[in-house]
Parts: sequence; structure tokens; C-alpha cells
Amino acid sequence: MCSVNGGYFDADFKPIGLRIVNGQTIAPLRRARLITGVLLASSRGIQIVRAREFSPRQKIAAAIQCGPFLVDASRPVRGLNDSALARRTFAATVSNDRALLGVCSGVSLADLANILATTAIIGESKIQRVINLDGGSSSAFWYVRENGSVFSIPEQKPVRDFVAIVSK
Repeated sequence: MCSVNGGYFDADFKPIGLRIVNGQTIAPLRRARLITGVLLASSRGIQIVRAREFSPRQKIAAAIQCGPFLVDASRPVRGLNDSALARRTFAATVSNDRALLGVCSGVSLADLANILATTAIIGESKIQRVINLDGGSSSAFWYVRENGSVFSIPEQKPVRDFVAIVSK
């Protein structure tokens, strides 16, 4: 099991962007410059889609809107900020049946996109899509190793929600 902090939220702890939990929409999809994608789980598997590709007609179990997109079609997205260094959390897909969550410190969005687009993850498989989650002081990572011990990087401030990968 692995989990990271989730998406963006406002000063009143209300979610910014789409949230679907157990098939129920908690917050609607928003059109905004920063939150350009949706991480979702459906009968088709785990997907990362652009906000404009999102279809509410699809039967979705869980979804979170965030961004920006970092990698698309195994290539770094152009035009990402390359100067602001921070701790970053991200979700990525290798295929519809493989997803991963991660954290990286002291990198810009452009740096992280380049790292993830050029690194083989599972064998020779390349990451297909990556979306940035709420980062900086909200960044948190929690992982249970095979032996049952826990590795974690705590957030520096409270977070509203989280994303988890659990085995079926």
C-alpha cells in the first residue's frame, strides 16, 4: 500500500476541482489553468486524463482533479516552470493496470517531468502520463514495505485528502 497527499484545497479546506469518492461526486470538475488533469479509477483501470478528456458518463469509482500535467505520451510537457524548487508529489500511469505514486524533493516541475519521462520504471516500461498533485508543504508520502514496516515522509501542514494505491 502506498499513499500521498491529494489535490488542492482552499483556505476553508474545501476541495478545488473534481473529487469523486465511492462513485459519488463531492466537488465538480473545474476549468482552470493549473488543474489540467484528472486521476481516476474506473472499470477501465487507473487513468490520468486531461480535464477536457474527462467524461462524467463513464462509471467512475474515484477521481481527483489536479495538475499540471508533467508527462504525456512518455514525453515531458513543454512550458513547465523550471525555477521554483520544492517537494513534489505525483501520480503516474505506466499502463491501465499499473499506476504509481511518488515524491521528489528540491526539483522544479520541469525537472521532475524530465526525470520521469526518461527513467524506465518497471523493466523497460516507460511512464505514459504523470500529473502533479498538491506539493510543497502539503507533500506527504506513506508506504508499507513487503515486510510490513512503514516508510513515511510527513506533510508540513494539514492536507484535505489523499490518494492511495492498494492491492486488489
